[in-house]
Amino acid sequence: MKGMGKYLYAIVAGPGDRTYGPIGINGGVVHTLSHGSVAAAVSDMTEKRIRPERSKLAAHHAVVKRLMEDATVLPVAFGTLADSPQAIRKILKENRDDFVEQLNRVRGKVEMGLRVAWDVPNIFEYMVNRHPELAALRDEVMGKQRGPSQEEKIELGRLFDRLLSQDRERHTEAVVEALAPHCVDITRNQPREEREVMHLACLVDRELQKRFEDGVFEAAKLFDDHFAFDFNGPWAPHHFVHVALEV
Repeated sequence: MKGMGKYLYAIVAGPGDRTYGPIGINGGVVHTLSHGSVAAAVSDMTEKRIRPERSKLAAHHAVVKRLMEDATVLPVAFGTLADSPQAIRKILKENRDDFVEQLNRVRGKVEMGLRVAWDVPNIFEYMVNRHPELAALRDEVMGKQRGPSQEEKIELGRLFDRLLSQDRERHTEAVVEALAPHCVDITRNQPREEREVMHLACLVDRELQKRFEDGVFEAAKLFDDHFAFDFNGPWAPHHFVHVALEV
């Protein structure tokens, strides 16, 4: 059909073209276009740009999850479009060696996520109660009759940020050490909010997922009730592959 492009969900292992049914964005039929030992999972798309709407994001991730059931997957970033099947096969041909290398590295593995957060009502007060130097500076700055100057507030904020970073690093090292025997690889992501201690992406053998989960519970025993552990997955190995496409 004139103007019909292809939306890419993932690169998968295995020769031969397959069809997964109308599970794609806008109800598109997901199928694979192959070149040798690699293939691209795609669906037809008339739109030139895809907005990151919730329903479309959900459909994208649902397709990748379905692909994981019977294939090794290199997930492609949301919104990736190509003009034609020929363009897809050109991508596969030009990047075949890189795709094969990455597929081999993550074969039989899944990504598990772990977030740890301080479960406290006020993170500043929590830090003050655990760091005498922060408590002393807070009392000095806030105890002045004239009120704290802007520079004094900045100094207090810098000390808080430094101690917060040091605690994050110390706690993260402890958890990574506990989980390392259960993971093939671990990626540390930047915390997204002030109360977040760590955000880890863990590459785990699919068959040893239960061991990883047990490892999380063991790591949690190193911490008191001021910390909340939350793990999720399995996911495609987003943080352990890099699919850079010129489409």
